[in-house]
Amino acid sequence: MPEILTRHPNTVIQVLESAGAKCGEGAPQKILTTCPAESFCALPGGETCVYDVADVGEMTQISAADLAPYVCSQERGCSAAREPGDGLLVVGLLAGLALGRWSRRGSARPANPPTPR
Repeated sequence: MPEILTRHPNTVIQVLESAGAKCGEGAPQKILTTCPAESFCALPGGETCVYDVADVGEMTQISAADLAPYVCSQERGCSAAREPGDGLLVVGLLAGLALGRWSRRGSARPANPPTPR
């Protein structure tokens, strides 16, 4: 099951909830048992754990060493510079993927309003 790394974890969780995910404390964790309850989301097709970039060290599938080649290089150095809106791009991709799955099934699902965090 995937782990998600983002600068906007609450926004990603809201997007997942809007697509029918059950997130936060109380959602049963069958596979991602070490995911913090407030970062966990369960969907009919699986589970996911949403991490803030500050919490990359807590991830079990991706380590800081895995990310280093993409952040640090001889050409780019190790700056934290990034393009504005990168986090929104991730949220948009997640929303598109989640909504695409639901629409392909051809079933109408009631809308669940996002839970305030």
